[in-house]
Formats: sequence, C-alpha cells, structure tokens
Amino acid sequence: MSRYSTREVSELIGLKPDQVRHYVRRELIDPVRGDRGEYRFNFQDVVLLRTAKGLLDANVSARKAYKVLLKLQKELVHVKSLASLRIFADGNNVVVRENNQLWDVESGQSQLDFSVAELADNVASLANRNLIIAKEGNDLDSDEWYNLGLDLEEVDADRAPEAYTRAIELNPGNADAHVNLGRLLQLKGNLKLAKRHYERALKAVINHQLAHYNLGTIFDELDQVDQAAEYYRRAPSVPDAHYNLARIFELRGDQVSAQRHMRSYRQLLDMDG
Repeated sequence: MSRYSTREVSELIGLKPDQVRHYVRRELIDPVRGDRGEYRFNFQDVVLLRTAKGLLDANVSARKAYKVLLKLQKELVHVKSLASLRIFADGNNVVVRENNQLWDVESGQSQLDFSVAELADNVASLANRNLIIAKEGNDLDSDEWYNLGLDLEEVDADRAPEAYTRAIELNPGNADAHVNLGRLLQLKGNLKLAKRHYERALKAVINHQLAHYNLGTIFDELDQVDQAAEYYRRAPSVPDAHYNLARIFELRGDQVSAQRHMRSYRQLLDMDG
C-alpha cells in the first residue's frame, strides 16, 4: 500500500510502463518490491522519472540524459525537502533551485522546467488515497504503516503522524516510527511529547543513533547543554551530532575537542557523499 505502482507512476508522469522499467534496469532508480514482486516507487523515484520525461521531451541525447540523471540521483540524497525544488534548463546546464540556492547538473540543451512542489501535489493525492484505502482495509502491518508515513512526509507532512501512530499501535517497539513521530512533534514545538517518543524508541532499540541525537536536540533547545552533549556523544554515526558537539566545545573554549568533532563531522559527510 505504501509507495506507488508502475501504473500509477506511468499515468502520473506520462512515461510508458516500459520506459519506467527501463530506468530501473539502468539502476537510476531502485524501487522496493511488493508482495507480488512488483515495483513500488517512492517520491524521489518519481522526481527522477519526471526529470527523465522532461529530458526526453527536450530531445536530450540518451547519453547526456543518463549523465544528468545519475548526478541528480546522487544530489537528491542530500536534499532535505524534495518538494522545495524547481528543476529547469539554463543554456546547456540543468539547474536545480532549492529555496534560494542554485546548483547545476551537466546537460545538453533542453527546455526542462518544472516545480517539484506541483509534482508533490499530484503525488500527495496518491499517498492520501493509499492512506484512506489502508484505513478501510486495515490489513497493513507496522512496517507498512511506517513506510506510508515516509511517503506522506514527502508530500503531505500533516498526515504523516497518523500513519506513524498506527505503526506504533500495531508494534509499540517500532523505534523508527517513534523517532519520526517525535521529530514531527518537535517541529511543531511539542518538546515534551517528542521527548517521550525518543525515549520509547530507546527502550526498543537501546543504541538507536537518531533517537540519541534527537534527544540531544531537545536538550539543546532547552539550553541544557550538558545533557545535550551527553546524548550527542551517543550518536557517533550522525554527522550533525559532531557538528553540535564542536559548537558546544567551542563555546566552552575547548578548541582541541571542537576541532576533533569538526573533523569527524566532515569525514562522515564525505562518507555519505
């Protein structure tokens, strides 16, 4: 139920199903498999396929289009909100605008120009339809509700807590659902309830790195820096934990520790890249 079928993506974007599967074979997108072995695509897949459709319509050569899509695939991993993007052509370059920042993707000449927010609106209708069907059918397990929450976060974040809550009801030990629900509550300013969900995540998975990191941010917001630093230390694989520790140590005048954590921060970013 979570994610989108080949037929749904084909109708949404205007690519033929065989063309959609072609990009899977070329490994530009890597959809998960459903219960029957069918492809199930997420929102990032849809953005890449919509870009592919734009390049095809602009008669960009297959070789150049593949090069653009491969680079875009890598760049989208680091984008916090796909719906904030606008993708268009500027001379011989495909340019991606994220809020007030621009970055180029090598391309041949084209007339590509589309707002991911508009695409998100269309995908949101699919995600919400899936949510309605899931509620009526009541046959999804906890992980499937969690995945539906991920889909909704990309396109209709206000509905995502409903899916995460259902995932937790079915499995109170679903740590990832607790963490994601907690983060959404924290963004809304409900620090007390967010903290409770992070703590419940840690009861289920004692070394959950994001739960530790997010608890650190809670204490950071409350100006309880010592507690924040303690939780950041428990999240050594999270780059921003080291960044925040570097900031804390710099404020304390401990330049050696600050520089050590900044090095760790940069090393983890390089590994992600």
